[in-house]
Amino acid sequence: MATTTGRGRPKTGPSIEDVARLAGVSAQTVSRVSTGANPVRPATRERVLQAMGQLGYSPNYAARALRNGSFGTIGLIAHRFGRTGEALTTEAVLEAAEAEDYSVTLLTVRDPDAEGWEPAAHRLSHQAIDGLVIIRAEQATPESLSLPTGMAVAVADSRLAGHYPAVSADQVQGTADAVRHLLELGHRNIHHIAGPVTSEPARVRAATWQRTLESAGVHSPKPWRGDWSARSGYAVGQEIALDPDITAVYSANDEMAFGLMRALHECGRRVPEDVSVVGFDDIALAEFSSPPLTTVKQDFPRLGHELVRLVLTQIRATASIPRDRVLVPTQLIVRGTTAPPR
Repeated sequence: MATTTGRGRPKTGPSIEDVARLAGVSAQTVSRVSTGANPVRPATRERVLQAMGQLGYSPNYAARALRNGSFGTIGLIAHRFGRTGEALTTEAVLEAAEAEDYSVTLLTVRDPDAEGWEPAAHRLSHQAIDGLVIIRAEQATPESLSLPTGMAVAVADSRLAGHYPAVSADQVQGTADAVRHLLELGHRNIHHIAGPVTSEPARVRAATWQRTLESAGVHSPKPWRGDWSARSGYAVGQEIALDPDITAVYSANDEMAFGLMRALHECGRRVPEDVSVVGFDDIALAEFSSPPLTTVKQDFPRLGHELVRLVLTQIRATASIPRDRVLVPTQLIVRGTTAPPR
């Protein structure tokens, strides 16, 4: 039912003052939460967002977007922007968005558990955005993450693939190429440093490593476990170096491979003469390590461009969009850290 203002004009929805009264804050604070222009304490922001949802409030910028057709902004959520995969994918998303004359609003998820993604997505969906990119929501599921109906969404390396349009590197082909390379060199004791158990890419890479070995009739030992950091690769490497029977290691990323190689060097094990090492990602430092790292190259620029393309396709679409999954090819780059076993 419509209400009237003090001057008798009809008002068809809640105002910023209504939200402010319900949340117990000033109208200026509601405006800051709406625009995201100035920081607001998390507890206050949550009260304002809850009041907006309870009242069904649409900020003024939403009305402007309806008139103009677009905010010209894409939201981007990730758990750790400083982690290599997230950082390189984010850089690519920023470049792709800029090429389309879109800006990007970033929001980090501090709590990696499934429950941590819901409030982050809710907060960002109230910002002035046209669509949303989610990078590695590894523990979030379609049941635990509810987004506004009709929002343009694309996800990367996530369990949300299949529920939303998704982009991922070909983890299976990349890992299979890496393990087959070591098998073709003659290695039969090929170990694996896996990523965290909560990581979907880590799970796929570990499963493919095991399956590729077993398909070749080679025993797959229990994988070692790291956390993507060079430090964790170094810690695991100190144990691997004590086993003279290990002749090859496939690491789930380059940084853990670097840590492994340092540990091997300090223990007098030579790479590749005593132990061959293969990484994954092909980060910039890979070709400048000593020796240069054999690794699986991920095409991060294409990953970012595909994510932006999927979001903009939904924004600009006049019909329903299928929940596509784009698989970006990987490439094995053979350098100096692999050789036949002695």
